[in-house]
Amino acid sequence: MHIRAFWRDIRFLQAFAQVAFVLLLALAAGFLYANVSVNLARQGLTVGYDFLNNPASFGIGESYIRYQPSDSYGRAILVGLVNTLVVSALGIVFTTIVGIIAGIARLSSNWLISRLAGAYVGVIRNTPLLIQLMFWYFGIFLQLPAVREAIALPGPIYLTGRGVYLPWYEAMSAFDSWRVYIWLALASIVVIWFIFRAIQNRSRLPVPLWWYLAYLLVPVLILWIGFIIQPEPPLKESIPELAGLNFRGGLRWTPEFAALLFGLVVYTGAFIAEIVRAGIQAVSRGQVEAALSLGLTMGQTLRLIIFPQALRVIIPPMTSQYLNLAKNSSLAIAIGYPDLFSIAATVINQTGAVIEVILIIMLSYLSMSLFTSFLMNIYNGRMRLVER
Repeated sequence: MHIRAFWRDIRFLQAFAQVAFVLLLALAAGFLYANVSVNLARQGLTVGYDFLNNPASFGIGESYIRYQPSDSYGRAILVGLVNTLVVSALGIVFTTIVGIIAGIARLSSNWLISRLAGAYVGVIRNTPLLIQLMFWYFGIFLQLPAVREAIALPGPIYLTGRGVYLPWYEAMSAFDSWRVYIWLALASIVVIWFIFRAIQNRSRLPVPLWWYLAYLLVPVLILWIGFIIQPEPPLKESIPELAGLNFRGGLRWTPEFAALLFGLVVYTGAFIAEIVRAGIQAVSRGQVEAALSLGLTMGQTLRLIIFPQALRVIIPPMTSQYLNLAKNSSLAIAIGYPDLFSIAATVINQTGAVIEVILIIMLSYLSMSLFTSFLMNIYNGRMRLVER
Protein backbone atom coordinates (compact mmCIF):
# COMPACT_ATOMS: atom_id res chain seq x y z
CA MET A 1 0.00 0.00 0.00
CA HIS A 2 1.50 3.27 -1.12
CA ILE A 3 1.38 6.05 1.49
CA ARG A 4 1.82 9.60 0.24
CA ALA A 5 4.44 11.67 2.05
CA PHE A 6 2.86 14.31 4.26
CA TRP A 7 4.87 17.11 2.63
CA ARG A 8 3.13 16.29 -0.64
CA ASP A 9 -0.36 16.36 0.88
CA ILE A 10 -2.19 19.48 -0.31
CA ARG A 11 -4.00 19.79 3.02
CA PHE A 12 -0.70 19.85 4.90
CA LEU A 13 0.76 22.39 2.50
CA GLN A 14 -2.27 24.68 2.89
CA ALA A 15 -2.13 24.49 6.71
CA PHE A 16 1.64 25.02 6.70
CA ALA A 17 1.30 28.08 4.44
CA GLN A 18 -1.30 29.63 6.75
CA VAL A 19 0.78 29.00 9.87
CA ALA A 20 3.88 30.41 8.18
CA PHE A 21 1.97 33.52 7.11
CA VAL A 22 0.69 34.13 10.65
CA LEU A 23 4.21 33.71 12.06
CA LEU A 24 5.68 36.13 9.52
CA LEU A 25 2.92 38.62 10.29
CA ALA A 26 3.60 38.32 14.04
CA LEU A 27 7.35 38.78 13.46
CA ALA A 28 6.72 41.88 11.34
CA ALA A 29 4.41 43.34 13.99
CA GLY A 30 6.96 42.57 16.73
CA PHE A 31 9.74 44.19 14.73
CA LEU A 32 7.64 47.27 14.11
CA TYR A 33 6.69 47.55 17.78
CA ALA A 34 10.31 47.12 18.91
CA ASN A 35 11.49 49.72 16.41
CA VAL A 36 8.88 52.25 17.55
CA SER A 37 9.67 51.58 21.23
CA VAL A 38 13.40 52.11 20.69
CA ASN A 39 12.85 55.38 18.80
CA LEU A 40 10.47 56.66 21.47
CA ALA A 41 12.90 55.67 24.23
CA ARG A 42 15.64 57.70 22.54
CA GLN A 43 13.37 60.75 22.79
CA GLY A 44 12.48 60.02 26.41
CA LEU A 45 8.96 58.87 25.57
CA THR A 46 7.16 55.68 26.52
CA VAL A 47 4.10 53.91 25.15
CA GLY A 48 1.32 53.49 27.68
CA TYR A 49 -2.29 54.27 28.43
CA ASP A 50 -1.96 55.69 31.92
CA PHE A 51 -2.83 59.13 30.54
CA LEU A 52 -6.43 57.98 30.04
CA ASN A 53 -6.99 58.36 33.80
CA ASN A 54 -5.77 61.97 33.89
CA PRO A 55 -8.34 64.81 33.91
CA ALA A 56 -9.11 66.05 30.41
CA SER A 57 -9.61 69.71 31.46
CA PHE A 58 -11.45 70.66 28.26
CA GLY A 59 -15.12 71.03 27.50
CA ILE A 60 -17.16 69.23 24.86
CA GLY A 61 -19.97 71.16 23.27
CA GLU A 62 -22.25 68.19 22.63
CA SER A 63 -22.48 64.93 24.55
CA TYR A 64 -25.05 62.13 24.85
CA ILE A 65 -23.53 60.86 28.09
CA ARG A 66 -22.58 62.81 31.20
CA TYR A 67 -19.29 64.63 30.89
CA GLN A 68 -17.46 67.41 32.74
CA PRO A 69 -14.03 68.93 32.06
CA SER A 70 -12.82 67.31 35.28
CA ASP A 71 -13.50 63.85 33.82
CA SER A 72 -10.68 61.73 32.43
CA TYR A 73 -9.31 61.56 28.90
CA GLY A 74 -10.82 58.09 28.65
CA ARG A 75 -14.25 59.52 29.39
CA ALA A 76 -13.74 62.24 26.78
CA ILE A 77 -12.83 59.67 24.11
CA LEU A 78 -15.90 57.64 25.11
CA VAL A 79 -18.03 60.76 24.56
CA GLY A 80 -16.59 61.09 21.06
CA LEU A 81 -17.26 57.42 20.36
CA VAL A 82 -20.89 57.70 21.48
CA ASN A 83 -21.34 60.85 19.37
CA THR A 84 -19.99 58.99 16.34
CA LEU A 85 -22.23 55.98 17.01
CA VAL A 86 -25.33 58.19 17.29
CA VAL A 87 -24.75 60.04 14.01
CA SER A 88 -23.76 56.78 12.24
CA ALA A 89 -26.82 54.86 13.44
CA LEU A 90 -29.24 57.62 12.51
CA GLY A 91 -27.40 58.13 9.23
CA ILE A 92 -27.75 54.47 8.28
CA VAL A 93 -31.51 54.53 8.94
CA PHE A 94 -32.20 57.77 7.05
CA THR A 95 -29.81 57.09 4.18
CA THR A 96 -31.51 53.73 3.56
CA ILE A 97 -34.86 55.46 3.24
CA VAL A 98 -33.47 58.20 0.98
CA GLY A 99 -31.53 55.73 -1.17
CA ILE A 100 -34.48 53.39 -1.72
CA ILE A 101 -36.83 56.25 -2.63
CA ALA A 102 -34.29 57.84 -4.99
CA GLY A 103 -33.41 54.49 -6.57
CA ILE A 104 -37.05 53.68 -7.29
CA ALA A 105 -37.64 57.24 -8.52
CA ARG A 106 -34.85 56.84 -11.07
CA LEU A 107 -36.87 54.04 -12.69
CA SER A 108 -40.17 55.93 -12.54
CA SER A 109 -42.20 56.24 -15.72
CA ASN A 110 -42.81 59.88 -14.79
CA TRP A 111 -40.29 61.92 -16.78
CA LEU A 112 -39.95 64.71 -14.21
CA ILE A 113 -39.47 62.40 -11.22
CA SER A 114 -36.88 60.23 -12.97
CA ARG A 115 -34.92 63.28 -14.19
CA LEU A 116 -34.94 64.93 -10.76
CA ALA A 117 -33.70 61.70 -9.17
CA GLY A 118 -31.03 61.38 -11.85
CA ALA A 119 -29.89 64.96 -11.29
CA TYR A 120 -29.68 64.36 -7.53
CA VAL A 121 -27.57 61.25 -7.98
CA GLY A 122 -25.33 62.82 -10.61
CA VAL A 123 -24.60 66.02 -8.69
CA ILE A 124 -24.09 64.47 -5.26
CA ARG A 125 -21.96 61.52 -6.40
CA ASN A 126 -19.58 63.80 -8.30
CA THR A 127 -19.06 66.38 -5.55
CA PRO A 128 -16.63 65.88 -2.62
CA LEU A 129 -18.32 65.13 0.67
CA LEU A 130 -16.21 67.68 2.55
CA ILE A 131 -17.45 70.46 0.26
CA GLN A 132 -21.03 69.32 0.77
CA LEU A 133 -20.69 69.29 4.56
CA MET A 134 -19.33 72.83 4.55
CA PHE A 135 -22.16 73.91 2.24
CA TRP A 136 -24.85 72.44 4.50
CA TYR A 137 -23.25 73.87 7.64
CA PHE A 138 -22.12 77.35 6.60
CA GLY A 139 -24.56 77.90 3.74
CA ILE A 140 -27.76 76.40 5.15
CA PHE A 141 -27.96 75.62 8.86
CA LEU A 142 -26.04 78.65 10.11
CA GLN A 143 -28.19 80.85 7.86
CA LEU A 144 -31.48 79.72 9.39
CA PRO A 145 -33.51 82.45 11.14
CA ALA A 146 -33.26 83.41 14.80
CA VAL A 147 -35.29 81.62 17.46
CA ARG A 148 -38.23 84.02 17.39
CA GLU A 149 -38.49 83.69 13.60
CA ALA A 150 -38.03 79.90 13.61
CA ILE A 151 -39.32 77.88 10.68
CA ALA A 152 -42.12 75.67 12.01
CA LEU A 153 -42.67 72.23 10.51
CA PRO A 154 -45.28 69.59 11.42
CA GLY A 155 -44.38 67.67 14.55
CA PRO A 156 -43.84 70.34 15.73
CA ILE A 157 -40.27 70.73 14.47
CA TYR A 158 -38.52 74.12 14.55
CA LEU A 159 -35.55 75.10 12.38
CA THR A 160 -33.36 77.89 13.76
CA GLY A 161 -29.78 79.10 13.58
CA ARG A 162 -29.27 77.54 17.00
CA GLY A 163 -30.26 74.11 15.81
CA VAL A 164 -33.23 71.87 15.10
CA TYR A 165 -35.80 71.34 17.88
CA LEU A 166 -37.90 68.17 17.83
CA PRO A 167 -40.45 66.47 20.12
CA TRP A 168 -38.90 63.91 22.45
CA TYR A 169 -39.63 61.84 25.55
CA GLU A 170 -38.31 62.35 29.07
CA ALA A 171 -37.85 59.65 31.69
CA MET A 172 -40.14 59.85 34.72
CA SER A 173 -39.69 58.51 38.24
CA ALA A 174 -41.28 55.17 37.29
CA PHE A 175 -38.72 54.49 34.57
CA ASP A 176 -36.46 52.39 36.82
CA SER A 177 -39.30 50.03 37.74
CA TRP A 178 -40.21 49.76 34.05
CA ARG A 179 -36.81 48.53 32.95
CA VAL A 180 -37.65 44.87 33.55
CA TYR A 181 -40.70 45.07 31.25
CA ILE A 182 -38.72 46.89 28.57
CA TRP A 183 -35.97 44.27 28.65
CA LEU A 184 -38.53 41.46 28.55
CA ALA A 185 -40.23 43.06 25.54
CA LEU A 186 -36.91 43.31 23.69
CA ALA A 187 -35.92 39.78 24.68
CA SER A 188 -39.25 38.45 23.39
CA ILE A 189 -38.36 39.65 19.89
CA VAL A 190 -35.15 37.61 19.96
CA VAL A 191 -36.97 34.55 21.33
CA ILE A 192 -39.63 34.79 18.61
CA TRP A 193 -36.91 35.00 15.96
CA PHE A 194 -35.32 31.77 17.22
CA ILE A 195 -38.72 30.05 17.32
CA PHE A 196 -39.53 31.05 13.73
CA ARG A 197 -36.07 29.94 12.61
CA ALA A 198 -36.55 26.54 14.26
CA ILE A 199 -39.95 26.15 12.57
CA GLN A 200 -38.47 26.98 9.18
CA ASN A 201 -35.56 24.55 9.63
CA ARG A 202 -37.91 21.74 10.64
CA SER A 203 -40.72 22.24 8.13
CA ARG A 204 -38.62 23.62 5.24
CA LEU A 205 -41.54 25.95 4.58
CA PRO A 206 -41.71 29.74 4.95
CA VAL A 207 -43.42 31.09 8.04
CA PRO A 208 -46.87 32.54 7.20
CA LEU A 209 -46.84 36.30 6.93
CA TRP A 210 -49.45 36.81 9.65
CA TRP A 211 -47.19 35.00 12.13
CA TYR A 212 -44.83 37.97 12.01
CA LEU A 213 -47.46 39.94 13.91
CA ALA A 214 -46.02 38.18 16.96
CA TYR A 215 -43.01 40.50 16.70
CA LEU A 216 -45.40 43.34 17.53
CA LEU A 217 -48.12 41.68 19.62
CA VAL A 218 -45.91 39.89 22.16
CA PRO A 219 -43.88 42.99 23.15
CA VAL A 220 -47.10 45.04 23.30
CA LEU A 221 -48.67 42.38 25.54
CA ILE A 222 -45.67 42.48 27.90
CA LEU A 223 -45.83 46.29 28.09
CA TRP A 224 -49.61 46.13 28.64
CA ILE A 225 -49.05 43.82 31.62
CA GLY A 226 -46.52 46.35 32.85
CA PHE A 227 -49.15 49.10 32.68
CA ILE A 228 -51.50 46.97 34.79
CA ILE A 229 -48.84 46.40 37.45
CA GLN A 230 -47.28 49.85 37.23
CA PRO A 231 -49.92 52.37 36.03
CA GLU A 232 -47.54 55.34 36.04
CA PRO A 233 -45.95 55.62 32.57
CA PRO A 234 -42.13 55.52 32.31
CA LEU A 235 -41.90 58.36 29.78
CA LYS A 236 -43.67 61.60 29.06
CA GLU A 237 -43.75 63.54 25.82
CA SER A 238 -41.71 66.73 25.76
CA ILE A 239 -42.69 69.32 23.14
CA PRO A 240 -40.33 72.22 22.33
CA GLU A 241 -41.96 75.54 23.31
CA LEU A 242 -40.65 79.06 22.94
CA ALA A 243 -39.81 80.51 26.35
CA GLY A 244 -37.98 83.81 26.36
CA LEU A 245 -35.03 83.79 23.99
CA ASN A 246 -34.90 80.07 23.36
CA PHE A 247 -36.95 76.88 23.12
CA ARG A 248 -37.47 74.69 26.16
CA GLY A 249 -38.28 71.01 26.14
CA GLY A 250 -37.98 68.48 23.35
CA LEU A 251 -34.75 67.43 21.71
CA ARG A 252 -32.22 69.83 20.20
CA TRP A 253 -29.91 68.95 17.35
CA THR A 254 -27.07 71.45 17.14
CA PRO A 255 -26.29 72.97 13.72
CA GLU A 256 -23.09 70.89 13.65
CA PHE A 257 -24.91 67.62 14.27
CA ALA A 258 -27.76 68.47 11.90
CA ALA A 259 -25.37 69.48 9.09
CA LEU A 260 -23.25 66.36 9.53
CA LEU A 261 -26.25 64.03 9.62
CA PHE A 262 -27.94 65.72 6.67
CA GLY A 263 -24.73 65.78 4.64
CA LEU A 264 -23.95 62.11 5.26
CA VAL A 265 -27.51 61.05 4.45
CA VAL A 266 -27.71 63.04 1.22
CA TYR A 267 -24.25 61.92 0.08
CA THR A 268 -24.51 58.22 0.91
CA GLY A 269 -28.15 58.10 -0.23
CA ALA A 270 -27.04 58.95 -3.78
CA PHE A 271 -24.75 55.90 -3.88
CA ILE A 272 -27.41 53.63 -2.38
CA ALA A 273 -29.88 54.92 -4.98
CA GLU A 274 -27.66 53.57 -7.74
CA ILE A 275 -27.31 50.26 -5.91
CA VAL A 276 -31.10 49.98 -5.57
CA ARG A 277 -31.62 50.89 -9.23
CA ALA A 278 -29.11 48.26 -10.36
CA GLY A 279 -30.66 45.65 -8.05
CA ILE A 280 -34.15 46.25 -9.41
CA GLN A 281 -32.97 46.14 -13.00
CA ALA A 282 -31.19 42.84 -12.27
CA VAL A 283 -34.58 41.15 -11.76
CA SER A 284 -35.80 39.53 -14.93
CA ARG A 285 -38.42 41.46 -16.86
CA GLY A 286 -40.42 38.25 -17.10
CA GLN A 287 -41.00 38.38 -13.34
CA VAL A 288 -42.68 41.76 -13.72
CA GLU A 289 -44.80 40.66 -16.66
CA ALA A 290 -45.89 37.52 -14.83
CA ALA A 291 -46.91 39.51 -11.76
CA LEU A 292 -48.87 42.03 -13.83
CA SER A 293 -50.59 39.24 -15.71
CA LEU A 294 -51.82 37.86 -12.37
CA GLY A 295 -53.55 41.16 -11.67
CA LEU A 296 -51.05 42.67 -9.24
CA THR A 297 -50.65 46.41 -9.33
CA MET A 298 -47.24 47.95 -10.02
CA GLY A 299 -46.88 48.82 -6.36
CA GLN A 300 -47.68 45.25 -5.29
CA THR A 301 -45.31 43.89 -7.93
CA LEU A 302 -42.49 46.07 -6.65
CA ARG A 303 -43.13 45.20 -2.99
CA LEU A 304 -43.88 41.47 -3.31
CA ILE A 305 -41.98 40.33 -6.40
CA ILE A 306 -39.21 42.67 -7.48
CA PHE A 307 -37.78 44.04 -4.26
CA PRO A 308 -37.40 40.72 -2.37
CA GLN A 309 -35.37 39.34 -5.29
CA ALA A 310 -33.42 42.55 -5.76
CA LEU A 311 -32.31 42.50 -2.11
CA ARG A 312 -29.96 39.62 -2.89
CA VAL A 313 -28.08 41.95 -5.23
CA ILE A 314 -28.52 45.11 -3.16
CA ILE A 315 -27.40 44.03 0.33
CA PRO A 316 -23.65 43.32 -0.23
CA PRO A 317 -22.77 46.69 -1.85
CA MET A 318 -25.15 48.49 0.52
CA THR A 319 -23.12 47.13 3.43
CA SER A 320 -20.05 48.81 1.99
CA GLN A 321 -21.91 52.13 1.87
CA TYR A 322 -22.91 51.76 5.52
CA LEU A 323 -19.27 51.27 6.42
CA ASN A 324 -18.30 54.30 4.31
CA LEU A 325 -20.90 56.40 6.11
CA ALA A 326 -19.47 55.51 9.52
CA LYS A 327 -15.92 56.25 8.40
CA ASN A 328 -16.89 59.45 6.56
CA SER A 329 -18.31 60.79 9.84
CA SER A 330 -14.69 61.58 10.78
CA LEU A 331 -15.00 64.62 8.48
CA ALA A 332 -17.10 66.15 11.28
CA ILE A 333 -13.93 67.89 12.48
CA ALA A 334 -14.33 70.31 9.55
CA ILE A 335 -17.61 71.69 10.91
CA GLY A 336 -16.90 71.45 14.63
CA TYR A 337 -18.97 68.41 15.62
CA PRO A 338 -17.22 66.61 18.53
CA ASP A 339 -16.99 63.12 17.10
CA LEU A 340 -14.40 60.47 17.99
CA PHE A 341 -11.73 61.80 15.63
CA SER A 342 -12.21 65.43 16.70
CA ILE A 343 -11.97 64.70 20.43
CA ALA A 344 -9.08 62.30 19.89
CA ALA A 345 -7.18 65.04 18.06
CA THR A 346 -7.62 67.30 21.10
CA VAL A 347 -6.35 64.54 23.37
CA ILE A 348 -3.27 64.09 21.16
CA ASN A 349 -2.52 67.82 21.29
CA GLN A 350 -2.70 67.86 25.08
CA THR A 351 -0.96 64.58 25.90
CA GLY A 352 1.33 63.91 22.96
CA ALA A 353 0.21 60.25 23.04
CA VAL A 354 0.00 59.99 19.27
CA ILE A 355 0.44 56.25 18.81
CA GLU A 356 -1.85 55.26 21.67
CA VAL A 357 -4.70 57.51 20.61
CA ILE A 358 -4.40 56.58 16.93
CA LEU A 359 -4.59 52.91 17.90
CA ILE A 360 -7.76 53.64 19.90
CA ILE A 361 -9.27 55.41 16.88
CA MET A 362 -8.37 52.57 14.53
CA LEU A 363 -9.75 49.89 16.85
CA SER A 364 -12.96 51.88 17.40
CA TYR A 365 -13.68 52.29 13.68
CA LEU A 366 -12.66 48.68 13.06
CA SER A 367 -15.07 47.45 15.73
CA MET A 368 -17.92 49.53 14.29
CA SER A 369 -17.23 48.21 10.79
CA LEU A 370 -17.00 44.58 11.89
CA PHE A 371 -20.21 44.81 13.91
CA THR A 372 -22.09 46.43 11.01
CA SER A 373 -20.77 43.80 8.61
CA PHE A 374 -21.76 41.04 11.04
CA LEU A 375 -25.38 42.23 11.21
CA MET A 376 -25.64 42.74 7.47
CA ASN A 377 -24.11 39.32 6.76
CA ILE A 378 -26.73 37.71 8.99
CA TYR A 379 -29.50 39.48 7.07
CA ASN A 380 -27.84 38.68 3.76
CA GLY A 381 -27.71 35.01 4.76
CA ARG A 382 -31.44 35.00 5.43
CA MET A 383 -32.20 36.66 2.09
CA ARG A 384 -29.98 34.47 -0.09
CA LEU A 385 -31.52 32.02 -2.51
CA VAL A 386 -31.49 28.53 -0.98
CA GLU A 387 -31.35 25.68 -3.49
CA ARG A 388 -33.17 22.46 -2.67
